[in-house]
Amino acid sequence: MKLGVICDGISRNLEHTVNVMDEYDLEYAELQFVGDKEVGDHNAAEIREIDKLLRDRGKPVSCLSRHVFAGMTIANKPGDNLHTKHMDALKRVIEMAHIVDSPLVRIMTPKKEQILFGLNGAEKWNVAKGAWDAMLPLIAPALDVARNAGVTLVVETGNGTMVNSNYTGRKLIDDLDGKDVLKVLWDPANNCWCHETAFPNGYDEIKDGYLGHIHIKDVKVDTPRATLEVRPMGEGQLADQFAPIADALRANDYEGVISFESVYHPGNGDFEAGFRMNIDKFKAFYG
Repeated sequence: MKLGVICDGISRNLEHTVNVMDEYDLEYAELQFVGDKEVGDHNAAEIREIDKLLRDRGKPVSCLSRHVFAGMTIANKPGDNLHTKHMDALKRVIEMAHIVDSPLVRIMTPKKEQILFGLNGAEKWNVAKGAWDAMLPLIAPALDVARNAGVTLVVETGNGTMVNSNYTGRKLIDDLDGKDVLKVLWDPANNCWCHETAFPNGYDEIKDGYLGHIHIKDVKVDTPRATLEVRPMGEGQLADQFAPIADALRANDYEGVISFESVYHPGNGDFEAGFRMNIDKFKAFYG
């Protein structure tokens, strides 16, 4: 399968990251922060430099991953100042995507309201009424921009966002009639927070044309204590699910990229050390 890494999980020095990628035969570069800037904030000369480095070193870009729409709430409205700021950033990222030949651009969704849907009384007493429907017109313009630009968006399943499961990711795509231009960026570790079992439950939601990109890491969540721990690969609650996920992806001829997300450190803040401790396990599952 096509393997890569979210580059700033190793270092924001892209040349150094590429050197490390070469050590472990990782081909695909996912860009989020390069230097002191998030993708979408680099100037034309910096983008040309990024593009030249990656092309010269044979590292195609898998995805440009800016935090578009992250931090918004359902109190925001289409066209307000914050929404306009995010839409402008999206357009800049898409311009960069054309230059570096990235097939995907990531978006996020606004901050999570905990209970979106309900039955048998919960719809009256517990649901954040109208929250889901209020989100849709915030995201819809992004799909129009992407269609016109000829790029595909991927919406990440985030810990604290309205889309925090494959179920809600698929529902967003269906509700926006966006399957042609919007896919799910599946982060099964993030989905642990909402207790969506990665396999088979989560995978089954998106296996039929909804899956666009994957992030892999391992975690242990303690929702009652509001605590998240990043664990070494195979030592968290996804330990018994990585292999069946990989088998299913192979069986269904998944053509996208799987990015290792290096957000573990061994207690000293050294994320590159965490990468080196875990990358062989990642490759053993997905290589």
